[in-house]
Amino acid sequence: MALFDLAKLEEEKSELENSMEAPDFWDDVDKANKVNQRIKILSGKLDRYASLQSTAEDIETLILMADEEEDESLIDEIKSEIESFNTAVQALKLETLLKGEYDSSNAVLSLHAGAGGTEAQDWVQMLFRMYSRYCENKGYSVKVLDLLDGDDAGIKSVTFEVDGENAYGYLKAEKGVHRLVRISPFDSSGRRHTSFASLDVTPIFDDDNDTIEINPDDLRVDTYRSSGAGGQHVNKTSSAIRITHLPTGIVVQCQNERSQLQNKEMAMRMLRGKLLEVQERERMEQMSEIKGEMKKIEWGSQIRSYVFQPYTMVKDHRTGVENGNIQAVMDGDLDSYINAFLVQS
Repeated sequence: MALFDLAKLEEEKSELENSMEAPDFWDDVDKANKVNQRIKILSGKLDRYASLQSTAEDIETLILMADEEEDESLIDEIKSEIESFNTAVQALKLETLLKGEYDSSNAVLSLHAGAGGTEAQDWVQMLFRMYSRYCENKGYSVKVLDLLDGDDAGIKSVTFEVDGENAYGYLKAEKGVHRLVRISPFDSSGRRHTSFASLDVTPIFDDDNDTIEINPDDLRVDTYRSSGAGGQHVNKTSSAIRITHLPTGIVVQCQNERSQLQNKEMAMRMLRGKLLEVQERERMEQMSEIKGEMKKIEWGSQIRSYVFQPYTMVKDHRTGVENGNIQAVMDGDLDSYINAFLVQS
C-alpha cells in the first residue's frame, strides 16, 4: 500500500472542502459540481482504504480466536475472508498504476469493422455488447455518439462515450485490433471464418479544458441527417455533425444529440482527445504516458484473438493471458486482460 498516498489524498480533499466555504463558491455551478465530484472520488478511495484496514483487523482477530479456542470450524470462514480481502487489495493496488495525466478522464471508444464483410459487422456488434457489459459491471455510463448499421446485420461502426472514474486509464488497454475465429452463422456451408474489428480509445475532456488549442481555420464542419434509432426526428433535420481537422486529417462525428450545437460540442471534445494522442506521439520524451498504445492498427497485428471453434479461447497476444470461458469474456469479464496490460506497461 506504499503507493497509495493517503496523506496526499487527505490533503487534496481538505483543500477542496475548504474551497467550498468561499462565499462565491456556487457562482460557477459547473466548477462547483466538479469540486463536489472530486471530493466524492477522494472520499471513496479513503473509505475503501479504511475499510480494508478494518477488515484486516477483523481477520486477525478471527485467526487469534480460532487459534486460542482451537476451533477448526472457523477455518473455512477465515479462508473466505482472506480471499475477499486479497481481491479488494489487488483492485486498489491496480489503481495505483493509473498515474498517466489523462487516466482519470472519461473515454471515447470507436469500433470499426475490418475484413470479413457481414461477419465482421456482426463482430463489431458483439464487441460493442461486450464493452457495454464491462462498463455496466464497473458502474460506468455508456452513451452512443454515432452508429452506422451493417448492410445486412451487425454494425459497421459505433462511437460511444464512457463516463466513470479512470475510464480512459482502464480502457486504453483495449485499443487495437480484435480477431474473431468462428463458424459463421451467415455461411450456409458452415465454414470457419476469421474476422477483424479495430477499437480506438481516446480520453475526453471537459469543454473548458485548454490542454489542446484548436484553430477554427483548421476545421471543416459538415452537417448531415442523422440515421439509425431515434424516431422521426432524425430524418427531418440535418443535426448530425462531422468535423475534419485539416492539418491532420482526423475526422470525428456525432449524431446522438437533438441539436446541431450539442453535436458540435461533443464532436469538439472528441477531436481534442484525438489531437492529444497526436501530440503525445510527437513528444517522444513523454511516451511512457501512453506506453503500449503506439502500435499501428492494421489487420494482422491483432492484440487479442477470440476463438469460438474448434475450441474456445480468448488470448491476449501482448500479455499471454488466456481464458477458456469465452462466454464470460463476451459478457464483459475483461479484468484479467486489462489488469495484466497495466501491470506489464
